[in-house]
Amino acid sequence: MINIVTGGAGFLGSYLSEAILRYDMSCKVIAIDNLLTGTRFNLINALRNERFDFYECDIRDFDINYEYSIIHRELQSEDVDTIYNLACPASPVDYIKYPLESLHAGSTGIFNLLDTCRILDCNLIHASTSEVYGDPLVNPQTESYWGNVNPIGIRSVYDESKRFAEATIMAYRRTYGLNTKIIRIFNTYGPRMKVNDGRVVPNFIYQALNDKPITIYGDGKQTRSFCFYRDTINGIIRVRERGDNNPYNIGNPEEYSILDLAQMIKKICKTNNNLVFKPLPSDDPKQRKPDITRMKELGWQPTTDIWSGLEQTIEWFKNEKKK
Repeated sequence: MINIVTGGAGFLGSYLSEAILRYDMSCKVIAIDNLLTGTRFNLINALRNERFDFYECDIRDFDINYEYSIIHRELQSEDVDTIYNLACPASPVDYIKYPLESLHAGSTGIFNLLDTCRILDCNLIHASTSEVYGDPLVNPQTESYWGNVNPIGIRSVYDESKRFAEATIMAYRRTYGLNTKIIRIFNTYGPRMKVNDGRVVPNFIYQALNDKPITIYGDGKQTRSFCFYRDTINGIIRVRERGDNNPYNIGNPEEYSILDLAQMIKKICKTNNNLVFKPLPSDDPKQRKPDITRMKELGWQPTTDIWSGLEQTIEWFKNEKKK
């Protein structure tokens, strides 16, 4: 049995590949990534496993019917159980740098994957995002909230790509009866995040460890809910096991201001960096907090407190700095 992880060389995709290999000792995992924002370095552990393969290709071009497809024969020779779709630039730095690629991932790419699921008669687990809620007018956000998204703003290439992908998935499910599941991932952090990722946790850690001023956009009172990567991965697996076909929020409902986060990172790093305040970027959400009632009904909730998660992440960044 094969499980496919698209975006498999990314931060979360690489961890998910490893988790699936541990969870099911009889399965094989194929990771697919175009390496636009992912890196082979993230796959060092997975590549040691004989049940793991990696192929550099793009879901925008993915078609198992191509005779020259690099994975055509492999997919046709064995049963494919599930495609986990994590293929899309996920940080603001990346999706603003690659706007058209981001939009294609949620349109052309998702059509290709859904058609592949039809051909292979397999399941799809799609990684959506809390960004579908935009700058929310309700807090916390439940899966039934329709969001407050600027469809033409600079962040819309990511927000609308994910919203369109969700709509497409549900249309395929209603039309063809595909077994599809959608997860909306809230701010997730941990080792393997890129130094230049652009998201607040790696930004602050990098600045703290390199004696640079910690840059805060806006007044720092905007809030986020930070979930350690291991909890997020366990949530994805739980949805695969027990979830229904409606979206699930996966995140940590503990809410912290950006100022709170800066002070925690300074304390763990034992630094006294100055705080520098800059204008808030366009359409940056003022608050973000998941309602995880549906996930709790599946028996899941995050178990890693933010202090422990930050300590592990900072230790990883320290070790990377020494290399």
